[in-house]
Amino acid sequence: MDQNELKALVGQEAVKYIQDGMIVGLGTGSTVRYMVDALGKRVQEEGLKIVGVTTSNRTTAQAEGLGITIKDLNDVDHIDLCIDGADEIDTDFNGIKGGGGALLWEKIVNNASTKRMWIVDESKMVPRIGNFGVPVEVIPFGAQHVFNYFEKQGYHPEWRMTDGEKYRTDEHNLIIDLKVGEIADPKALAEDLIHTVGVVEHGLFLNRVDTVIVGRQNGPEVLQVK
Repeated sequence: MDQNELKALVGQEAVKYIQDGMIVGLGTGSTVRYMVDALGKRVQEEGLKIVGVTTSNRTTAQAEGLGITIKDLNDVDHIDLCIDGADEIDTDFNGIKGGGGALLWEKIVNNASTKRMWIVDESKMVPRIGNFGVPVEVIPFGAQHVFNYFEKQGYHPEWRMTDGEKYRTDEHNLIIDLKVGEIADPKALAEDLIHTVGVVEHGLFLNRVDTVIVGRQNGPEVLQVK
């Protein structure tokens, strides 16, 4: 199976955990797109009744187009299960997210969820996170000063660009990608980033997952985080 087939495999496996009446957090990214397609099929063919809370405008458009009921996070009091992708996951289940530019909304929805599930193909499982880079969402005002600070810290920052312009998130913020390489102490880096004035959120997701479904050549592997 190629990478897209593995992504489709875990997406289809993940929706088996969704039950009638659930409020479900729907993440963002290429793997989640397959999951939302599979969920839409269940809604259409089985009459599954769920409410989705999305982590991006892109996912909202996809889900609504498939007949999935979507509500704003402020209009629900909890989320039963959040299903999202990840860019890297290490052996301690630390994750990096934000490759799709939705890290702020993803972390807010993750925080509001009773159970959290990540779905990935096997290439995302690594011994130590960091080689993907760490996305950091910053407000536009004074963003260059934040960028300069990251340079002084040796974080090797790069502006995320799209069509020759600085990328804008759904909250109209900017993203700085830190090319730090393997991270020896993710907690220390997370603390430095979140306490940097001008930073809204970072893509280090530490102690934020309960179940990981990994797409492997011999089928989906379900890992429970203890």
